[in-house]
Amino acid sequence: MEDQNKNLILATVLSLVVIMVWFVLFPPPEPVVDPNAPAIAATEAPATLAAPPAAVADPAATTATAAPTPAAEAPRLTIDTPELTGSISLLGARLDDLELKAYTQTIDDDSGIVRLLSPVGTENAYYALSGWGPAGALDYADVPGANTTWLPAGGGTLSPGNPVKLVWANDKGLEFVREIAVDEAFMFTITDTVTNTGTAEARLFPYGIVAQHGMPTKLENFFVSHEGVVARADGTLTETKYKDVADLPMVEREGGLAETVDATTDGWIGFASKYWMTILIPEQGKPFTSVTKYVPSADIYQTETRQPVVAVAPGATVSNVSRIFAGAKEWETIRSYENDGAVSGTGQPIAGFIDVIDWGWFFFLTKPIFSVLHWLHAVIGNMGLAIIALTFVLKLLVLPLAYKSYVSMARMKELQPEMEALKERAGDDKQMMQREMMKLYKEKKVNPAAGCLPILIQIPIFFSLYKVIFVTIELRHAPFFGWLNDLSAPDTSSLFNLFGLLPWAPPETGSILALIFIGVLPILLGITMWLQQKLNPAPTDPVQQQVFAWMPWIFMFMLGGFASGLVLYWITNNIITFTQQYAIMRSHGHKPDLFGNIKSGFKKKPAAVVADKGAKSKKK
Repeated sequence: MEDQNKNLILATVLSLVVIMVWFVLFPPPEPVVDPNAPAIAATEAPATLAAPPAAVADPAATTATAAPTPAAEAPRLTIDTPELTGSISLLGARLDDLELKAYTQTIDDDSGIVRLLSPVGTENAYYALSGWGPAGALDYADVPGANTTWLPAGGGTLSPGNPVKLVWANDKGLEFVREIAVDEAFMFTITDTVTNTGTAEARLFPYGIVAQHGMPTKLENFFVSHEGVVARADGTLTETKYKDVADLPMVEREGGLAETVDATTDGWIGFASKYWMTILIPEQGKPFTSVTKYVPSADIYQTETRQPVVAVAPGATVSNVSRIFAGAKEWETIRSYENDGAVSGTGQPIAGFIDVIDWGWFFFLTKPIFSVLHWLHAVIGNMGLAIIALTFVLKLLVLPLAYKSYVSMARMKELQPEMEALKERAGDDKQMMQREMMKLYKEKKVNPAAGCLPILIQIPIFFSLYKVIFVTIELRHAPFFGWLNDLSAPDTSSLFNLFGLLPWAPPETGSILALIFIGVLPILLGITMWLQQKLNPAPTDPVQQQVFAWMPWIFMFMLGGFASGLVLYWITNNIITFTQQYAIMRSHGHKPDLFGNIKSGFKKKPAAVVADKGAKSKKK
């Protein structure tokens, strides 16, 4: 019964690993994107917003026109902060040129820094903008749009503590002022003000847009990580992949665009990839409508926030404050915005903002696991050592259950002579054998299934840690020691060149050869699994004996392409488990014959196999 349970658990784990490896080797094909797709054309279909109710034109028209002005021809204001570099186009006041100073494309310092936003006219243009949409007697010519050239009114370079001001006025007495500020991290604050110097009331509404031209070409396309729209509306988190955005139901009032609309007073919306995101954050506590849409004619994915129409009386001034997060999904930074509204000082907190990180189904495990890992890394200063320390913490938490299971396993070993005698008495009578075994377990107060508890506990912890290592930017390019310079990537050493001793390069990561010619860490994983297995004698059943004999080496190759941080965790876990099991068995009077079990495993024909063959020959 114990062997059957173990086989079932191992088969389940092995199946899940096979599925993950399959997705690594054969990811879904990426769609072909036309970088020259036209921008969104103006539409005049009405959309109903929150109170006060009014019919207004679609702000999609404010993203761009069918023939956008090339970004290179538009005047710009420079952005320079500790984390960001880039510029704002005065054409529409678009935030469309942004790079992240602290992050390089690869682990090579000369690989160039990561580009987040890019202007119209470049491949996969990706940008954010905000402003006022027309309502009532106003039309798009009366409000500054995506192709309106703003005039700078002081400020120079946009940097922390040095906001910039832009101005624009129409011929109906409306004066628009936009102040853009940025903090020392990744948050832009846009304050839009409109003053009515005319004689008639003006009606208009604030909006925000993030537009992605075509599906991004650098998607992971891996089921573990969400890529696409992420939104929060009144406490509910929604994640929509790019392919699902394109499949949204068509909305006639939006000009036949695929769209979803959510009304809320608390939330945010935008696009997120594995490590980066651009999120619109309206003023919290005030009503707004979040929109996800796809424009098939132009191949543009878009998220929007629309706020209620406001009336600006003659001589009155109305302001609207919104924020745009454009940067890296750093846990500590995002948590500061969620709790305090700012990375330093105080501001308006952003409820649930930490959930922009894709914590997955096991969020109740991944969140605390990462919190502990982040703290350990801050204390130790090395992410690899932090993973090892985390393994000790996790093993300590499950020690009571592990202790009971190891004690049960030790007592099962004590029953081994009685079990052998029972097999001899029962012979081929399986029912008698099963009945007597249950009776023996009951008399000796032994639970044969208790040995499965460590495995059952290990599965969700393993997948939670896998998720943490895969999706959190803190693990990206995190070094350990020596050649292990990226714990989020597979071990780069290889048997192919004898771990660097031979004068040729190892196979490329992700190739078939790389999965065959594995590195040092996967080999250590196989050895530690094999040693842990050798604490117990091999099963007497020849089939089970062969399965268990091959299991460590199968896992060694299957996990060779996994993140080295995860393999490091498993190796540490195996060593701790081996030590715990050995000590507990010794404390209960059962000394594991490790070297004897190893020697018996190297025999060409185990005794059980020979005996089985002898029995078959006698029957013939």
